[in-house]
Amino acid sequence: MIAKHPARNLPVTRRSYAGGMDFKLKQPTRRALLQAALVVGAAPLFNRHALAADVERFPLGIASGCPRPDSLVLWTRLVSDALPERVEVQWELAEDEAFTRMAARGTEQALAADAHSVHAEPRGLKPDRWYWYRFSALGGRSRAGRTRTAPAADAAVTNLRFAIASCQRYDHGRYAAWRDMAEQDLDLVLFLGDYIYEYATPKDSKTERRHDGGLCRTLEQYRQRYAQYKTDPALQAMHERAPWIHTWDDHEVSNDYAGDVSEDLDPRFHLRRAAATQAYWEHMPFPKAMRPLDTNIRIHERYDWGRLARIITIDDRQWRDAQPCPKPGRGGSATVALKDCPSLLDPKRTILGAAQERWLDQSWDASRPWNLLAQQTLMAGVNWQDPAEGSGSYWTDGWDGYMAARTRLLQDMATHKLSNTVVLGGDVHANYVADLRANPRDFDAPVLATEFCGTSISSHGMEQSRISAMRPFNPQYKYARSDERGYMRFHLQSGQLDAELRSVVSPWDAQSQMRVSARFAVESGKPGAVAA
Repeated sequence: MIAKHPARNLPVTRRSYAGGMDFKLKQPTRRALLQAALVVGAAPLFNRHALAADVERFPLGIASGCPRPDSLVLWTRLVSDALPERVEVQWELAEDEAFTRMAARGTEQALAADAHSVHAEPRGLKPDRWYWYRFSALGGRSRAGRTRTAPAADAAVTNLRFAIASCQRYDHGRYAAWRDMAEQDLDLVLFLGDYIYEYATPKDSKTERRHDGGLCRTLEQYRQRYAQYKTDPALQAMHERAPWIHTWDDHEVSNDYAGDVSEDLDPRFHLRRAAATQAYWEHMPFPKAMRPLDTNIRIHERYDWGRLARIITIDDRQWRDAQPCPKPGRGGSATVALKDCPSLLDPKRTILGAAQERWLDQSWDASRPWNLLAQQTLMAGVNWQDPAEGSGSYWTDGWDGYMAARTRLLQDMATHKLSNTVVLGGDVHANYVADLRANPRDFDAPVLATEFCGTSISSHGMEQSRISAMRPFNPQYKYARSDERGYMRFHLQSGQLDAELRSVVSPWDAQSQMRVSARFAVESGKPGAVAA
């Protein structure tokens, strides 16, 4: 039987937004949210310590992110019937789980204009230590979460334990991967895009979980989609365990979009982008300073983990050129032969935009043993055609659609003489481990960096037979599996990076067992992963 989500088809009232018409969703009742929790087969999401007449104020959970040596961001969102326009929300940060040693506390104003989201920013914290946090409002109290600050910039740090994840389409599977990750001892999560999917679930789909409503186009529709995803207890549990650093890909807005060019060439797409961008900021642990202006939001950033590593996040959606050689009458991606699409080699084309390219070139840090580039998609590239049959065939939405931009990035990396560079990616719903060269088609060129591109949390991948067929003429790959869902876990030390690919055994079982699909290591000073 197909499980029906009780919050679907809630009544709406009209309101204006960004110069157009939008819809305001009446907030789901406590009973509806409790039923939603039971649908996904989880323990109730409601805090037994709530004080206000059996009303849960924080059904979407809590989160933390953007860890710095002396600050971080704490997030939640109030959801309840008939909330006033402005609600005072108290937050507490403690040095112990019992909240007996308080480190900071404060009050934020949760505004209806921001979907009653809260972005608290405690400062003056101690570096490299764990904290616990919680929120209170209208007589209710949230669950407690665990978070941590980054080490001081000059600290002699010896370890970083982190995971990368992406692509958690709600109607493609349960979130056993998040449940498993929440059981690991991690310092940090790098989320690399596609936190939500904007699609409607096809009417003929027999999936056990369905998206509420249709295709997301308005602010309230995007808000409702985030709210649905955030009711998942496994996702909530992982947000409670450690701070996250976020970047986005396309589905937070629309499949394969490039700046203001949408896949369907919608002339009003800019308004949709503005709505999606606002909803994205509202639901992520981002600081207030990141609040978007229209469609503009700065996601690219640098984070230092003591003297051990620099983590760089980039944004390959807002400022990219449109994909080359699209299908007639369409935007977005295609798979094209190089001989039929010379624009693939156009040196003027960019996936990051000129300003972000310059910023990235200035962000590499040769003084630290490791540079980790957290970005959206597969960088090593895939030629889908046997070279004996032609000049090659490439998918245009990833870095293969922006070959000169990729070469510039890798050459800049080499110019800085970095000790160890690791590129981390997602998007393609497959596990890839690869060598990176300035020219990915020159297999005799020196290896400049190592790539780990993680599979999806739940989103379906292509047939493994296609991956197996391309492997013989793509020798840059050490590992390539599209039939695995899960995440990658890493242990970084000054002399070595260890990677473990963890895969879900049964994607539709929220309690599924996990298996280790592969292990790899990158030795300091020797780019390229080795099976471990």
